[in-house]
Amino acid sequence: MKPGDPAAVEQLFNAVAPRYDRLNDLLSLGLHRHWKRQMLVWLQPRPGERWLDLCCGTGDLALALARRLRPGGEVLGLDAAAAPLRRAQERASREPWLPVRWHQGDALATGLPPAALDGAVMAYGLRNLEDPAAGLRELQRVLKPGARAAVLDFNRQPPGSAAEAFRRAYLRRLVVPAAAMAGLRDQYAYLEASLERFATGPAQEQMALAAGFLEAHHRPLAGGQMGLLLLKT
Repeated sequence: MKPGDPAAVEQLFNAVAPRYDRLNDLLSLGLHRHWKRQMLVWLQPRPGERWLDLCCGTGDLALALARRLRPGGEVLGLDAAAAPLRRAQERASREPWLPVRWHQGDALATGLPPAALDGAVMAYGLRNLEDPAAGLRELQRVLKPGARAAVLDFNRQPPGSAAEAFRRAYLRRLVVPAAAMAGLRDQYAYLEASLERFATGPAQEQMALAAGFLEAHHRPLAGGQMGLLLLKT
């Protein structure tokens, strides 16, 4: 599978959707939920605001965000793949009072009006876009002046470093074999290939500034294995 191929990425996430949440909890020891909560603490979403969860997947982050925006706020969860969105809708049906809606669409061309949103989040999505720089430009376009945004993803480590060796061993010896037991070896083997083309933290900062963000700060998480790009317009 070619990293960044939109059709292939959509097919991948449609395939993994039924087991995605359980595998994420298993393979991160539940820590992905902590990193997402930490993202929201830094962003400080407020009741009444309108936010976007771009590449929302099965919706766990969008729902956590929606809980913070009541009363009067709203979250739009947008993803290119239909199966994860169906899973997100199922989860949302258990909390019908939450201000969240779902839309299948292109992260590079959302169709949203410019300067319409108070904030945006993206978790493990930027790396999979055909053109990550264009994704950041689209994110900046839909945000109001003074808005906040954050992008959570794996952190690409320097080649030959101990951290990079740990990440490779983690993916090859734990993640892929565990996914293979669920019949998803090829889908999770894609992770390593996608990281090879992903921008480093400093490069992400430069891409964000070039996209029009006024502030861009990349923070390492989990001993440098994950990264959080904090943005302001």
